[in-house]
Amino acid sequence: MEAQLKITSPKYQQIAADLACKIAQGHYRVGEKIYARSALASQYGVSAETARRAVCVLSDLQIVETEIGSGITIKSREKAVEFARQYGDTRTVDDLKKNLQQSMLRQQREMRYFTHCLSDLTNKTDRLRSCNPFVPYQIEIRHDALYLNRSLSDINFWHHTAATVVAIQRSDNLLLSPGPYAVLTEHDIFYFIGEKSCPERVNQFLYPKN
Repeated sequence: MEAQLKITSPKYQQIAADLACKIAQGHYRVGEKIYARSALASQYGVSAETARRAVCVLSDLQIVETEIGSGITIKSREKAVEFARQYGDTRTVDDLKKNLQQSMLRQQREMRYFTHCLSDLTNKTDRLRSCNPFVPYQIEIRHDALYLNRSLSDINFWHHTAATVVAIQRSDNLLLSPGPYAVLTEHDIFYFIGEKSCPERVNQFLYPKN
């Protein structure tokens, strides 16, 4: 089974976005000092380096400012709101991409399965015909049949088509081995056996093209 592609953003970016959301929502106010990097790393369960990168993102965007020994100070709520909104839009795009990719993978699998089933059906039908030449073809006797109400013997059916009629369905009855004196009656369904070209010859014989 094919592995599904998982799209995610770096952990430090997720932490930066989470802090920006908290600033945007008023959990932290401008001028307020928040965790040192070590405390931030402990809070989010990440390494100190990951926490440092998250702070760098916020610092580069002028959302916070950092000073050695002074921790992290909130600098701009407006920029935090802007970053949180942009990150949310980015996540939405990523989710849409992920959904589209998963949908494409499903469609590709379904198309391969459909192609496999179609090929398998075709191969089995061909093998059945070649292994068992007695699988019958069929044709319905319509009102426009050229030899309507005449017998197979009268029209030399086998001579012209090389097809052998093995059964006739007439209403709710199935007549087996009807013989050469069977009459072509409207609404009958004739079952016959023969080589691959027989169906075309039978059709042309009973319903010649104008």
